[in-house]
Amino acid sequence: MTTQEFRLKGQPFIPLNNLLQVTGIAQTGGHAKLLIKNEEVLVNGTVETRIRKKLTASDCVEVGTYTIRILG
Repeated sequence: MTTQEFRLKGQPFIPLNNLLQVTGIAQTGGHAKLLIKNEEVLVNGTVETRIRKKLTASDCVEVGTYTIRILG
C-alpha cells in the first residue's frame, strides 16, 4: 500500500477528480471520472461516486493500493 499526503495550500477544498489527477493516480480527467463512476474510489471508507466531491483537510481517499490523506 502506498500512502501520500496532499496539502491544500491555502484553498479550502479540492475536487475529487482533480486530486486523482494531481497525485498521478489518474492520467487524465476522463480516467479520474472512470475510476469514480466504477466505484473504485473510497472517501473516508465509503464508496464515492460524485466526480467533483469537495475534499477538505482530514479526508482520506483510497484507490486500489493508494491512500491519500488531505492536510490543511
